[in-house]
Amino acid sequence: MAVYDVLTDASRRRILDLLRERERSVNELVADLGLSQPGVSKHLRVLREAGLVRVRVDAQRRWYGLDPAPLAEVDRWLAPYRRYWADRLDLLERHLDAT
Repeated sequence: MAVYDVLTDASRRRILDLLRERERSVNELVADLGLSQPGVSKHLRVLREAGLVRVRVDAQRRWYGLDPAPLAEVDRWLAPYRRYWADRLDLLERHLDAT
Protein backbone atom coordinates (compact mmCIF):
# COMPACT_ATOMS: atom_id res chain seq x y z
CA MET A 1 0.00 0.00 0.00
CA ALA A 2 1.38 3.42 -0.93
CA VAL A 3 2.19 5.96 1.77
CA TYR A 4 -0.52 8.27 0.43
CA ASP A 5 -3.14 5.53 0.80
CA VAL A 6 -2.01 4.77 4.34
CA LEU A 7 -2.27 8.43 5.36
CA THR A 8 -5.90 8.74 4.26
CA ASP A 9 -7.07 7.05 7.46
CA ALA A 10 -7.51 9.41 10.43
CA SER A 11 -6.69 6.72 13.02
CA ARG A 12 -3.41 5.92 11.31
CA ARG A 13 -2.51 9.62 11.17
CA ARG A 14 -3.28 9.89 14.90
CA ILE A 15 -1.04 6.88 15.60
CA LEU A 16 1.77 8.56 13.67
CA ASP A 17 1.21 11.76 15.68
CA LEU A 18 1.53 9.81 18.93
CA LEU A 19 4.60 7.91 17.75
CA ARG A 20 6.21 11.17 16.69
CA GLU A 21 6.37 12.06 20.40
CA ARG A 22 7.91 8.74 21.55
CA GLU A 23 7.77 4.98 21.21
CA ARG A 24 4.61 3.37 22.53
CA SER A 25 3.22 -0.07 23.22
CA VAL A 26 -0.04 -1.30 21.70
CA ASN A 27 -1.75 -0.92 25.08
CA GLU A 28 -0.69 2.73 25.30
CA LEU A 29 -2.01 3.37 21.80
CA VAL A 30 -5.29 1.64 22.64
CA ALA A 31 -5.70 3.86 25.72
CA ASP A 32 -4.78 7.06 23.85
CA LEU A 33 -6.93 6.36 20.81
CA GLY A 34 -9.95 4.73 22.39
CA LEU A 35 -9.88 1.98 19.76
CA SER A 36 -9.95 -1.76 20.32
CA GLN A 37 -6.67 -3.66 20.57
CA PRO A 38 -7.37 -5.60 17.35
CA GLY A 39 -8.16 -2.32 15.59
CA VAL A 40 -4.92 -0.68 16.70
CA SER A 41 -2.95 -3.80 15.76
CA LYS A 42 -4.50 -3.75 12.29
CA HIS A 43 -3.52 -0.11 11.79
CA LEU A 44 0.00 -0.79 13.06
CA ARG A 45 0.36 -3.66 10.58
CA VAL A 46 -0.61 -1.36 7.71
CA LEU A 47 1.80 1.31 8.95
CA ARG A 48 4.62 -1.26 9.29
CA GLU A 49 4.02 -2.60 5.79
CA ALA A 50 4.23 0.97 4.44
CA GLY A 51 7.52 1.44 6.29
CA LEU A 52 6.18 4.23 8.50
CA VAL A 53 6.48 2.32 11.78
CA ARG A 54 9.28 0.20 13.19
CA VAL A 55 8.99 -2.36 15.98
CA ARG A 56 11.46 -2.94 18.80
CA VAL A 57 11.06 -6.10 20.86
CA ASP A 58 11.93 -5.81 24.54
CA ALA A 59 11.34 -9.11 26.34
CA GLN A 60 7.56 -9.65 26.14
CA ARG A 61 6.73 -6.15 24.93
CA ARG A 62 6.77 -4.65 21.48
CA TRP A 63 7.51 -0.95 21.18
CA TYR A 64 6.34 0.91 18.11
CA GLY A 65 8.14 3.98 16.83
CA LEU A 66 7.91 6.31 13.88
CA ASP A 67 10.14 5.78 10.86
CA PRO A 68 9.83 9.11 9.03
CA ALA A 69 11.81 8.11 5.91
CA PRO A 70 8.74 7.31 3.74
CA LEU A 71 7.29 10.71 4.60
CA ALA A 72 10.05 12.30 2.52
CA GLU A 73 8.05 11.26 -0.56
CA VAL A 74 5.03 13.15 0.75
CA ASP A 75 7.22 16.13 1.61
CA ARG A 76 8.59 16.24 -1.94
CA TRP A 77 5.06 16.10 -3.33
CA LEU A 78 3.93 18.96 -1.06
CA ALA A 79 6.91 21.23 -1.84
CA PRO A 80 5.35 22.94 -4.90
CA TYR A 81 2.15 23.60 -2.95
CA ARG A 82 4.13 25.22 -0.14
CA ARG A 83 5.82 27.49 -2.70
CA TYR A 84 2.40 28.25 -4.21
CA TRP A 85 0.99 29.35 -0.85
CA ALA A 86 4.14 31.24 0.11
CA ASP A 87 3.87 33.23 -3.15
CA ARG A 88 0.19 33.96 -2.47
CA LEU A 89 0.91 35.08 1.08
CA ASP A 90 3.69 37.35 -0.18
CA LEU A 91 1.21 38.93 -2.61
CA LEU A 92 -1.31 39.39 0.19
CA GLU A 93 1.33 41.01 2.40
CA ARG A 94 2.30 43.45 -0.35
CA HIS A 95 -1.38 44.28 -0.94
CA LEU A 96 -1.98 44.90 2.76
CA ASP A 97 1.14 47.04 3.03
CA ALA A 98 -0.07 49.13 0.07
CA THR A 99 -3.48 49.81 1.64
